Amino acid sequence: MTEAENTTHFGFQTVPEAEKASRVQGVFGSVASKYDIMNDVMSMGIHRVWKDAMMDWLAPRSGQRLLDVAGGTGDISFRFLKRAGQAHSTVLDLTEPMLVEGRKRAEADQRADQLDWVVGDAMALPFEDNTFDVYTISFGIRNVTKPQIALNEAYRVLKPGGRLMVLEFSQIPNDMLQWIYDRYSFNMIPRMGKIIANDWDSYQYLVESIRKFPDQDTFLSMVKQAGFENAKYRNLTMGVACLHSGWKI
Repeated sequence: MTEAENTTHFGFQTVPEAEKASRVQGVFGSVASKYDIMNDVMSMGIHRVWKDAMMDWLAPRSGQRLLDVAGGTGDISFRFLKRAGQAHSTVLDLTEPMLVEGRKRAEADQRADQLDWVVGDAMALPFEDNTFDVYTISFGIRNVTKPQIALNEAYRVLKPGGRLMVLEFSQIPNDMLQWIYDRYSFNMIPRMGKIIANDWDSYQYLVESIRKFPDQDTFLSMVKQAGFENAKYRNLTMGVACLHSGWKI
């Protein structure tokens, strides 16, 4: 293998592929207790609008089984269950402290019986083929060492007729607006992380990781490569975030 095949990006750093997962665990383990608060502060609450848009397009139904990958504290799962009613969600995350925070929320919302919490890797899902009706990953796939493998795994564990939905930060198709957004991201978000979560470095990584993620059309081609059909995307807030959808047919 060449050196390029053995390395990947961790924000703007180049690191051995074998190290990325543990570094990501360190980031989210560090910020787990403040993660939901920081989401509100960083996005000025807009992440809630994006997640509601995700649910609008997904249209959850009673009886469905959701796999919420990189699900962290369960934000997407709670939204899904609220809309679907009698349904079930399995939240999978690489970082156990995030799942611990999610379990606390589930107990407070009296939804513990509708949720499972699993420590696991998006690139090697510990589930049988054709198990789930819906697969979601929200602001998580850019942290995966090899996103294409994660998409392939999503296809494997979905039932025929199952739906993939990816919510992720993306690229603004306007140079001036992108420049303004970059100034905000790099100058403000790490400072907020230091003030609220006492962690500058983790939020510096998060900002950098967004810039390293493929643009909308490139990621759409990856969704199609995994086997998904009728694949489409919708920009949110001028492309600051994007929803990608695909079906296992």
